[in-house]
Amino acid sequence: MSQDRHKYDSKDFSLVLGGPLYQLYMRTFLLTPPLNHYKTRIIFISLLTWLPLLILSSISGTAFSGVKVPFFYDIEIHVRFLGSLALMIAAELVVHQRIQVIVKEFIDRNIIATQDLHKFNAIINKAMHLRNSYIVEICLIILVFGFGKWIWKEYMTLNVATWFAIPKSGQLHLTLPGYWYAFVSLPIFQFILLRWYFRLFIWYDFLWKTSKLPLHLNSLHPDRAGGLSFITDSIFALAPLLLAHTLLLAGLIANRILHAGAALPDFKYEIIGIIVFLLVIVLIPLFFFIFPLEETKRRGTIKYGAIASHYVNDFSKKWLSDHSEKSKMLLGSSDIQSLADLANSYQVTQEMRILPFTLRNIIQFIFIISIPFFPLALFVFKIEDIIGLVFKFFM
Repeated sequence: MSQDRHKYDSKDFSLVLGGPLYQLYMRTFLLTPPLNHYKTRIIFISLLTWLPLLILSSISGTAFSGVKVPFFYDIEIHVRFLGSLALMIAAELVVHQRIQVIVKEFIDRNIIATQDLHKFNAIINKAMHLRNSYIVEICLIILVFGFGKWIWKEYMTLNVATWFAIPKSGQLHLTLPGYWYAFVSLPIFQFILLRWYFRLFIWYDFLWKTSKLPLHLNSLHPDRAGGLSFITDSIFALAPLLLAHTLLLAGLIANRILHAGAALPDFKYEIIGIIVFLLVIVLIPLFFFIFPLEETKRRGTIKYGAIASHYVNDFSKKWLSDHSEKSKMLLGSSDIQSLADLANSYQVTQEMRILPFTLRNIIQFIFIISIPFFPLALFVFKIEDIIGLVFKFFM
C-alpha cells in the first residue's frame, strides 16, 4: 500500500516518524524503527558538523591562535554543534513518546465521541501525510541555501577575524574551515531547525482542527480543565527542543562577552525576548481550546446551578419548615451529605479553568529553558560570590 493511501489513527500519530530525513536515517543504519540508536545519530551528526571544523582549522593554523577568535575559543560553535544540535536530535525521542500519548488520550478519555472518530482519524491522516511530504523538506533545503547563509552573515557573525572568516573591505572572506562551516555544518543545523518548525506547524494544525470537533468535556472533571489538562504535557514534551534555542543564544552571548567586549546586561532584551517567544510557541496551540472550555464551564455552571437551586429548595421545605421537631432526624441523614456533595460539585464547576495550563506550568517551563543563561552569571559575579550566596540561601 502506498504511503499516501495509508490510514492512520491515534496510535500512529507522531511528529517525528516519517519524512525524507527519517527514511535517510533508516537507509544509512542510523535508525531502526521507531527511533532506536538516537545516541548514534547524535554522535554522528554532531561530529559531521564539528569534527571537520577542528581538523581544517588545525591545518590552517587557526585552531588555537592566529586570529582574534580561534576555533578552540569560539564558544558559540561548540555550543551550536555539540549542545544545541544534539538537543534537537535527542528531542525527537521525547516528542515522539509524549505527544503520541497526548493524542491517544483524546480517545481514552472519551473526549472524542464514537460517532466523531472518523473525523478525528481524518485529521490525523492529513497531519501524517503532511509530515511525510518530500516537497516540504526539499523546500526547506532550498530555503536554507537561499536565505540561511545570508541571515547568518548579517546577524550571527562577529566583525573580527575568526577561524572561519576574515573581514576585508566590508566583506567576509571564508577560510578553509569556513567553507565547511558555511556549506555543510551550518546548512545541516538550519535544516534540522526548520524541519522542527514545520513539525510544530503540523502540531498546531492538528490541535486547531481537533478543537473544532464536538468535544465531550465535563465541567466536573477534577483536573479543573474539563478533562483536557493532559494536553499541558505538550509544554514539557517540547522543552528539550526549545532548550536548544536558549542554549544557542547563551553561546552567542558568551562569544560577544569574551571576544567583542560586550557585557551581560547588554543582552537583557534578547534573553527576555527569546523566553517570551518560546513561551508563546508552546502556549498558542493550547489557546485553541479556550472556546470549548469556556462553553463547557458556562453550561456546567447553569446546569448545576439549576440542580442546586431545586435541591436546596426541597431541602429547606423538608428540614427547615419545622426545625424543632426534625432537627434530631437530620442527624445522620444522607440529605445533609448530598447537600455537601452538591456544593463541592458546584465549586469544581466554578473553579474550572478556560485554559488547560496553570501559572505553575508556565513558571516550570521558564525555569527549564532559562538554565543555559545561569552560567553567564560567571561573567558578572565571581564564583566565590555565587557560592557564598548559595550558602546564605540554604543555611
